[in-house]
Amino acid sequence: MPNIESAIKRVRTSEKANVLNNTQKSAMRTAIKKYETALAEGADNSEALLQDAIKAIDSVASKGLIHANKAARDKSRLAKKMSK
Repeated sequence: MPNIESAIKRVRTSEKANVLNNTQKSAMRTAIKKYETALAEGADNSEALLQDAIKAIDSVASKGLIHANKAARDKSRLAKKMSK
């Protein structure tokens, strides 16, 4: 644990940021899994779930939590699964 006051504050703020970042990435993964399970089951709301997953991916990518190329790759893979 740091002794300097500014370093202590930096640890506190980085812990808050880590919690928020992990929450958003987890929400993205959940949206993707919901879409994939609905697609496997043949649910009729899979297009809406695809839009939710794409929105979640874009949101995380715009905040810099995942790389833009990973976001594009993930969206492409989800769209490809829809067309099959």
